[in-house]
Amino acid sequence: MSKNAKTVIILLIIAALIAFVPLFALKGAEFGGSDDAGSVVVEELQGGEYTPWFTPILETALGGEIPGEVESLIFCLQTGIGVGVIAFVMGRFVERRKWQKSEE
Repeated sequence: MSKNAKTVIILLIIAALIAFVPLFALKGAEFGGSDDAGSVVVEELQGGEYTPWFTPILETALGGEIPGEVESLIFCLQTGIGVGVIAFVMGRFVERRKWQKSEE
């Protein structure tokens, strides 16, 4: 096994440990989102209930809250598009380097 393969395997194990250890080490803990934490802090600072500034566009168009499955789908699509853009840019850098080496 090459040195790079060992490094990749070790890094994958570390990443898995970082993801799963808190779930087992902190039994009964609540892992809330940043939206919830932000609302709590604003309520503490203002001394009253937090009211949002605006209503999301899709919630207004649908006349209610977006189902969780659709919200997850939209988030996954957004993530996929972002990864595609980043991969395209990185690919362009690699190809540019190959072309510069072939010209020399």
